[in-house]
Amino acid sequence: MILTPAPISADLPLDPDFDDEIDADEVAFLAPSGIDLSPITLHLDETACGQRLDKVVATLVPQFSRSRLQLWFDGGHILVDGKTARGKDTAYGDETIEVRPQPAPEDTAFAPEEIALNIVFEDEHILVINKPAGLVVHPGAGNWSGTLLNGLLHHAPQLASVPRAGIVHRLDKDTSGLMVVGKTLAAQTDLVRQLQARTVKREYFALVWGTPQLSGTIDASMGRHPKDRVKMAVSTSLGAKPAITHYTRVAEGMLDRRPVSLVQCRLETGRTHQIRVHMLSIGFGLVGDSVYGKTHLSPVFHRQALQARRLGLVHPATGEQCEWVVPLAADFAELIAKAGIPEPESV
Repeated sequence: MILTPAPISADLPLDPDFDDEIDADEVAFLAPSGIDLSPITLHLDETACGQRLDKVVATLVPQFSRSRLQLWFDGGHILVDGKTARGKDTAYGDETIEVRPQPAPEDTAFAPEEIALNIVFEDEHILVINKPAGLVVHPGAGNWSGTLLNGLLHHAPQLASVPRAGIVHRLDKDTSGLMVVGKTLAAQTDLVRQLQARTVKREYFALVWGTPQLSGTIDASMGRHPKDRVKMAVSTSLGAKPAITHYTRVAEGMLDRRPVSLVQCRLETGRTHQIRVHMLSIGFGLVGDSVYGKTHLSPVFHRQALQARRLGLVHPATGEQCEWVVPLAADFAELIAKAGIPEPESV
């Protein structure tokens, strides 16, 4: 009834070097099976007399956490002699308690859901998706349903037997663009190895405030922000990981009477929020970035102006070199047009 980590295959490490949104210490969970929500009846005896009900119930059904049991008390799902009870009530030792387990959001996080997927390419081995902004990739706190993973399980039910439903890398919720998914364990393993070897070609377009030099490389290790654990930061700490971003200024424009630049970024590594943090570190934060950018500038665009536009890799089954390119998302294209920048066609 409780989700437990699935053993990680020796052939499929948790990608310690390519962690765009998938942290190296994060465990892959598989879909829960056979969640038992049958009512549980408890008959108390004199040993329970004088104790708080929540303590008694927690002792008798240790498979549930106390916090979950408290939610069931509060929701009227734990009855004493047929009546709702409070956890702080006192037991007398002769009651009959009925516990009616309720599913927690995470219990159904890996359920298939019919979610529209913009599929760029698909065969029996891999799936390439153009992810829209606003779609969360993987279930997590606050987003236990409606994710790309849920949509993948509906589209290809066999992915329930592949760790993380075949997902090998992630994009931020508000970043649009190309992602690849392995439809079999063998394909997923091969893709992970390509990512670790840094042979996957991933290029992004970003609109940044200011005018960076024509091209450059940002070689700056990254780790968790020392004061805000939600953020990432350039870091020299022992736990920081190497991070390398190559960038080229493609075009310049004006937005809200301020200079902006369309920048093409090529990732050599794939740290969480890498482009957003790296471009900010050299003084050119992304337009619309409410997490890393300046607060007074964030209303100009409703999300960070970032898109994974090009993806290149070796097909895990055929060995063929493959590459896909998608046009800018409609809102991104509208934004750069507003800045007086035409969408590049051959970059």
